[in-house]
Amino acid sequence: MKKLADAPPASSLPPISVPTRREPPSAPAVEGTVADLPLERRLADLLASVVQQDDVPVDADFFADLGADSLVMARFCARVRKQPDLPAVSMKDVYQHPTITGLAGAVAPPEPVPAAVQDRLAEVLTGVLGVEQVPADADFFDDLGADSLVMARFCARVRKQPDLPAVSMKDIYSNPNVSALAEALQGPSQQDQPQEPSPILASVPGTPPPSDARTWEYVTCGALQVLVYVGYCLLAGVLAVVGYQWVFPDAGPGNYHWVGHGTSFWEIYLRSVALGAAMFLLMCILPVVAKWIVIGRFRPCEIRIWSLAYFRFWLVKTLMRTSPLALVTGSPVTTFYLRAMGARVGRNVTILTNRLPICTDLLSIGDGTVIRKDAVFNGYRAHGGVIQIGTVTLGRDVSVGEGSVLDIDTTMGDDSQLGHRSTLYTGQVVPEGEHWHGSPGRRTDVDYATVTAAPYRPWRRGLFATSQILATIALGRIMLGLAIMLVALALPRVAALLEDQPYAFTDWVFYADAVAYAGLVVFGGTIVGLVVVSTVPRVLQLALKPDTVYPLFGLRYAMERTVGKMTNSHLLGQLFGDSSYVVNYVGAIGYDQPQVQQTGSNLGTMFKHDNPFLSTIGTGTMIADGVSFMNTDYSATSFKVSRAAIGANNFLGNDVLYPAGARTGDNCLLATKVMVPIDGPVRHDMGLLGSPAFEIPRSVLRDAPLEEHADRARFRRDLSAKNKHNLRTMALLMLVRWLHASLAVLVMFAAAELSDQFGFLAFSAAFAAVLLIGFLVPISIERLVTRCRGLQPQLCSIYHPYFRWHERYWKLQMPNRRLSILDGTPFRPLVWRLLGVRTGARVFDDGCAFVERSLVTIGSRCTLNNGTTIQSHSQEDGMFKSDHVVIGDDVTLGVGAFIHYGVTVDDGVVVAADSFVMKGTALPPGSLWGGNPAQEARAATTSPVAPERPLS
Repeated sequence: MKKLADAPPASSLPPISVPTRREPPSAPAVEGTVADLPLERRLADLLASVVQQDDVPVDADFFADLGADSLVMARFCARVRKQPDLPAVSMKDVYQHPTITGLAGAVAPPEPVPAAVQDRLAEVLTGVLGVEQVPADADFFDDLGADSLVMARFCARVRKQPDLPAVSMKDIYSNPNVSALAEALQGPSQQDQPQEPSPILASVPGTPPPSDARTWEYVTCGALQVLVYVGYCLLAGVLAVVGYQWVFPDAGPGNYHWVGHGTSFWEIYLRSVALGAAMFLLMCILPVVAKWIVIGRFRPCEIRIWSLAYFRFWLVKTLMRTSPLALVTGSPVTTFYLRAMGARVGRNVTILTNRLPICTDLLSIGDGTVIRKDAVFNGYRAHGGVIQIGTVTLGRDVSVGEGSVLDIDTTMGDDSQLGHRSTLYTGQVVPEGEHWHGSPGRRTDVDYATVTAAPYRPWRRGLFATSQILATIALGRIMLGLAIMLVALALPRVAALLEDQPYAFTDWVFYADAVAYAGLVVFGGTIVGLVVVSTVPRVLQLALKPDTVYPLFGLRYAMERTVGKMTNSHLLGQLFGDSSYVVNYVGAIGYDQPQVQQTGSNLGTMFKHDNPFLSTIGTGTMIADGVSFMNTDYSATSFKVSRAAIGANNFLGNDVLYPAGARTGDNCLLATKVMVPIDGPVRHDMGLLGSPAFEIPRSVLRDAPLEEHADRARFRRDLSAKNKHNLRTMALLMLVRWLHASLAVLVMFAAAELSDQFGFLAFSAAFAAVLLIGFLVPISIERLVTRCRGLQPQLCSIYHPYFRWHERYWKLQMPNRRLSILDGTPFRPLVWRLLGVRTGARVFDDGCAFVERSLVTIGSRCTLNNGTTIQSHSQEDGMFKSDHVVIGDDVTLGVGAFIHYGVTVDDGVVVAADSFVMKGTALPPGSLWGGNPAQEARAATTSPVAPERPLS
């Protein structure tokens, strides 16, 4: 069977001569005209004429049984459209319903909703609201006082009524009273409206069969993964000893202190640079060699999780994730690396994301393509207990937007575009020259690539790549670590640890030095970091003018990248975020904040930008977490920086990508994962939700300000109390960092003391101990913060004492990024259990994030993909809400999916990639959900292009 990814889009094909139509097969005698034939018979006759067969069984699969491909079915759709008495059929309908019976049922005119549906809807809503009567014309939000969580419960209850049609939250927002909702349900569904295609995912497999691994495979895989970690520590210990002997050739018993023993400072420095270069090259080459030896070439297949084949896949994936090339994003070196890994990458390709693909042999990128920051195109996904591997094909001059997700077996034709915060699901093809956006992707007229291209200069790319590697080696993190080691070894007491003398463990100075040096690194490093990020970028910014097109990979591009890297500090953002002091911090690094209106929670702990000096946060605006200011736009050969300005009195939910030129103004609610529009009129006094965005109410509390704001004296008292609590939390965070660093330094000192007796094994054991400390200390701290008790659902103001405590919980909890080293192992769910998540057996977690750990329940044999987030709270306009999230057994959550609070997911549910499941939604057993916001598919069908299982 021909794969969909191999078939060119119908719009890009040359004219085709249609063969002479064969006479339709004889049909049973039916009185009347052809138009009187049943819809199934009419469609079967037309398809028989296209595939040139006498008859087509109504239950025959178009692809598997009839051998048709996308081109043949495109002809069939065109022929159906020429029949004025037949409903239109699209290729999406064909993929979703690959039989005549299924297709006829899907495209047939909908059954009229019974006249009593309005009364039934009102009856269900009265039960949800707990009132005696609901007027048919009463607005759900303004008149009845409901919010999105209440209406989500209403939708769930309606879905349980067999005599009522399904209702989605988008239906609620579009028809905010019972009368309008009933009328909308009787007319054409939103799925049939132009430019608003359904997020039904025909090519995403539905409920997967259980694929539970054998016990011996599960145990063996975990044991082998432990051996990999041990081997990595052994290698690190060997490199530490060899590197030390290289940097200090004259070192020996009694002569470990390099100052004044004959080796000059510059010789030490040059040897350190050489050592750093060697380590950089080794870490870059190791994944390439391992991939070709362990895997060879990736091919479309399915790999059972926890099997030996999966272990080989995990080993290569883990080594690729540790490559230092992730530190040089936006470099031409990335394309050479992908070619070395087997990808087909053309000339003049720019890749700005640090989430590089894994299954590189199935990746094809044409000349002049640009892939923006945070885009995901892994080439694999976990589904129902297996790893599915498939192709990703990008043509020439393609533009992939920031934060977009490309699932397996997706294709983008030449000169095509995919907007930011958009998704292509398996089997989707963007035709040549078309612009798509949304989740799932659909056609649009918006131009997402607005930078004029400059002439292509290969020498510029080569020179920039060389200089970037040299700068990374000489000034990057590897050299920073070596510099700290040199300074430490210059200290007499540290050097004495390496001498042949009795153990220093019994001397209190040994421990005092470890604590002092760790404090110097933590507190001194924080102060130095603040000074650097608030001064150096300001000087570099003078060379950049807004809205001016510059050549890519030149001096100004290097300055633009340096400004972004230096000012996007995760450690400083975590320290100052979720407090009143974050406005001072972001002001110091360059943000424009006219007339700051202090709320105590103006900005969360996770925020980033391309250029802080061109980022504006309006008066009275509150931002939850995960905002990204998209200040820079690119072509394959040029770039420009522009101002991204959020209006006044806005509220931004989680994971909002805010572009320069966004068409939103004052008093807007930008919901979680919303695709902020860059076209149309400027939106004011409204809410936006979804991808692409549609209007929702600004807030049900907009006419009822918080009591704290109504009474200014009370507000000042509560804000002052919150500030004091936040200051203590920040101090605790610094103490925890100090504790963590002290333990790590103490372990390394012990390794240096024992190196005479045990050689490199002492350092190998130290690296393993530091790895364990990195997990045990945060787990202990988080358990202490929660007093070993689980969180409970809350509804309160951000000035309530509980919320201050919850902010402390966020700051002191183990960061999800630290757990990334355990992705795809049995040990990640084990850590979640220790942190309070109620987790079932054999859960596969490839990188899911839990924000409120003890409010989450995960069933057995669930499959959680990379980048998935389960968040059990919201913080909207000064109100904090939290609730449980319950995930059943055998559930699959796709790459980048987002599950909000109050959600219940029953057994066997599949949530597709990059979907946003809104708060309070109940997902029934065995259902398939997808889109932003997520909606239930009409039928969970298996893709006609699903990868085959390997023969072995």
